Amino acid sequence: MAFKGSSISIRALLCAALVGAGGMGAYAGATGFELGAKDEAGTNHAAPTNAPKDEPIAPFTTADKGECLTWNVAPDGQISGFEKASCAGEHRFEVSSREDLSTYPIGEFGPDAPPPNPTRQAQLREELCQAQTKNYLEGRYDPAGRYSIAPILPPAQAWEKGDRTMLCGIQETDQNGAPILTTGRAAEQDQARVTPVGRCIITDEANTASEVECSEVHHIEITSIEDLAPVFPDRTPTVEQQDEYLQKRCTAAAEEFLGGEENLYQSTLQVYWGTSPQPAWDGGSRRVNCGLIFARDNRFAALKGSATAGREGFTIDGKPPAKQPERRPLRSEQRPQDPPPPAPEEGAAP
Repeated sequence: MAFKGSSISIRALLCAALVGAGGMGAYAGATGFELGAKDEAGTNHAAPTNAPKDEPIAPFTTADKGECLTWNVAPDGQISGFEKASCAGEHRFEVSSREDLSTYPIGEFGPDAPPPNPTRQAQLREELCQAQTKNYLEGRYDPAGRYSIAPILPPAQAWEKGDRTMLCGIQETDQNGAPILTTGRAAEQDQARVTPVGRCIITDEANTASEVECSEVHHIEITSIEDLAPVFPDRTPTVEQQDEYLQKRCTAAAEEFLGGEENLYQSTLQVYWGTSPQPAWDGGSRRVNCGLIFARDNRFAALKGSATAGREGFTIDGKPPAKQPERRPLRSEQRPQDPPPPAPEEGAAP
């Protein structure tokens, strides 16, 4: 998102963070089994299930392309209730393809092979899931958007029995990379990753953006979510065309959010907005955020508290907003003047 009138490129900061978050997959942690302890290398391993070992080999799920899956996550991270779900309702994963790793070249995943470690899983996502998922979505995919491509592998015991099923698919994740509940098919949704109105964002030195309470230190306070699809229904707008529309719209949104133009003036904060460049737009991202920031020396100032609380309710780099000089009353706030007296009729006595 780009802050207009400053050299700060907010969009670059946020997009870098989103790309990083989007690269986090479900891996083995979203396969309907209990997560066990980590080994010395820090790799997650599945806890064994109680299924009898003499059962015939069967895939851990029958889910196929176009179907959706969900599961429950306990407060301690344990996963249960791994099952199919309606894609129209709440789910955590939409299957784009079903792969059989036993047919993989060189016999890498033969009967005695261990499950792939997280590094190999990431490679499999690139090798097997990326193209399949993009084809499944018919090209409607924004890699910097709300969805990420990920694989799901069998639980450890199913793998030991010979199940080499791998599901490729798409999911929405939280800022920690954990799959969250979502509704609707991904190809039918707006793919932009936006922050709810009234929430705040902080960025770190690595350009990672995190959503926080506005009572905590932050850099951006979100004032609105703008849908550009009805504004540009028949074309991909240039960034300049989006800017022209959003400059007015986001200023109006900031005034509405703070309760008037005078409150925005007194806050000393600056309006910012995001844009959707052509690759994101073509990938299905149509929504952007409007927000408030304070830019100082080509950096974000640290805000604390919501600007909706007024000058006494938030700080900028630890201090209240600078007192603003009084202005002449706005035209909209001036009392209407009395109309001038009517002109005398022609020929009338003075």
